Amino acid sequence: MKVPEQYYDEIFQFRGNWDMPSACGLKIRHHDGKVYVIVTELYQENPGTSITYAGESLARQICEAKGIDKDNMVYVECAPDTNSKLSFYDEEYFVVNFEADLKNKYHKLDAEEVARIL
Repeated sequence: MKVPEQYYDEIFQFRGNWDMPSACGLKIRHHDGKVYVIVTELYQENPGTSITYAGESLARQICEAKGIDKDNMVYVECAPDTNSKLSFYDEEYFVVNFEADLKNKYHKLDAEEVARIL
């Protein structure tokens, strides 16, 4: 199951859990004075840690590599549509708040919100 290239501008190599070589799709967008860092799960094309399990470490690595101020960043995780019959693989975008408790950590974006930042 290959993730369509429309979901990312580049493949970002990062250190996953236990320094496991890992990869994600990456888009960086600027909107309303914020920097949106959009990471996309690559599923079988990722040899290591998923974007969700890498979370804050991945965000920090992207900020360091791209010179982004973490206080001005909105971190978004994308589960891409892979044209699977399984709903697990439907397209979804979530803003991640690393400061929040688990119940409030993820905010699912609706189609209009996604369109504004992409």
